Amino acid sequence: METESEPYIRLATLRLLHQVVADLNTARSLADTVQTVADGVIAGLGFELSAVHLVRPDGDLVVAAVGGSAGAEALMAGRVGSRVAWDRRLSMGDRWGDLRFIPYSEGWVLDDDDVPEWHTPGPAPRFPDEWHPMDRLFAPMYTAGGSGGELIGVISVDKPRSGRRPGAWGREALQMYAFHAATAIGNARLRANMQRALLRLEREQQALRASEESFRQAFEYAPSGMAIAEMGGDQQGRLLRANDALCRLLGRPASALRRYSFSDLVHREDIGTLVRTSAEGGRSELRLARRDGSYVWVSLRNSVVADAADGPRFLLTHVEDIEERKTHELQLAHRASHDSLTGLPNSAELRARLGSRLCGSPPGPGEYGSGYGSAGDAAEAGGFSRGYDEFDGPGLFDGPGGPGFGGGIPYEPHVHTIAPRGDGDVDDGHKGLAVLFCDLDGFKSINDRFGHHAGDAVLIEVARRLAAGVREGDTVARLGGDEFVVLADGLGRADAKDLAGRLRNAITPPIRVDGRAVRVGASFGIGWAGCGMTAEEVLRSADQRMYIEKRSRSKERRRAG
Repeated sequence: METESEPYIRLATLRLLHQVVADLNTARSLADTVQTVADGVIAGLGFELSAVHLVRPDGDLVVAAVGGSAGAEALMAGRVGSRVAWDRRLSMGDRWGDLRFIPYSEGWVLDDDDVPEWHTPGPAPRFPDEWHPMDRLFAPMYTAGGSGGELIGVISVDKPRSGRRPGAWGREALQMYAFHAATAIGNARLRANMQRALLRLEREQQALRASEESFRQAFEYAPSGMAIAEMGGDQQGRLLRANDALCRLLGRPASALRRYSFSDLVHREDIGTLVRTSAEGGRSELRLARRDGSYVWVSLRNSVVADAADGPRFLLTHVEDIEERKTHELQLAHRASHDSLTGLPNSAELRARLGSRLCGSPPGPGEYGSGYGSAGDAAEAGGFSRGYDEFDGPGLFDGPGGPGFGGGIPYEPHVHTIAPRGDGDVDDGHKGLAVLFCDLDGFKSINDRFGHHAGDAVLIEVARRLAAGVREGDTVARLGGDEFVVLADGLGRADAKDLAGRLRNAITPPIRVDGRAVRVGASFGIGWAGCGMTAEEVLRSADQRMYIEKRSRSKERRRAG
């Protein structure tokens, strides 16, 4: 019989139920959600014990959470009940809507199955609706919110605080709670599967739609840059989306980035790398432009997300800032290839640059022209000839590091390096790669008189003057000691002699060291690079010519210092 206070009791219960349902959606992980479901039964539905059994991939049900009793939790948590035993339980007893109630008088047949439980024997009920310790009440949870969906788990409850079997209101509240619990567990599983959903983007368009919200959160809040770019069509490569981390890295708002493609932002020397990465997927390192005009080194990792029917659709790109590491690598590479005192390319770098212009096969007789029939002749005369008339490539040492840094991509077909024609100083229009070997005169006396500190200062100043006296794209290297080498491409014989004279005149003016003026002279030998020679042979030829030139000048003319 309904009492006068029952409507108020129902309202208070409804408030509690609303609160525990709201708590289901605040849990951060699947484990937290399941435990919240178990605790909510205790807090809002008037039972002292509860357990949440979740369906595993193999179909069996595992006890994922227990509420209300530490002892019951220690006994049951993590234990598994077979699907056969659970199907039996959910098919017997009384049907209260979607709930299943098995009274103690029928439940004794379940005592020996493998479903974990805490029930203990007790005396017979004193009145018809009294709760017996062996009574069992289950609230199945389905994906579709009702028995027509797929079973994802079962909430089992025990020990109602009223001591009675739940009435119509209590049953309805438990059934509604199971519906919301199923939804919360489904959402928690969706969040837990977020990373796996990202990996399945390429294979499962349906999974992409099902996990759209999870993907959005992972994309937007990733600590490193991420972007989605279009593939195919008129908008090939256009950025469709960019997250906050990428916007911060490039100093551009998302609305501005959507007007660009990566090819608009990449350094011009890295276009080839970007194209290969975009077409093949995978990983590459390149430079992207910031809003202030500077460039930042990044690592790109592309995933080509494809449609089974239409082929590739878009690129999912992960952008990682590697500026600090790349700067350190470039510094190490510079130290390995440059002289620590003068900052000029060192002997190894000089040989690498020179060797990059030489091949092991001398050009054919037709490529030398009249008067030259061997690589030795080319070494005497110097120069180069195009093996293919149609080739028109960039400068000798132009490359990603800029003119004079030797970082260029090797160009094909090979351009033979051949000597200019003639033996005199007249420039007849034929050009070659001149190798000027420079040895300082009077440097040893400065070292002996004033010490190595003064000698180092002289070498630094001579290096500066030599570098200032050549063209952009030419190479000035320190071979070792007081020896320097200049590589100058596209010179005739008269041009090379004139360059040597200008460099000699640039070196001879006094150099101030520790308040005193000292002078050094310079002897130059001019050699010519030619295919069929090695770098060592070319340098040896220039060195020999330097000594010939040094002996031809009087000691007074060479004296300095």
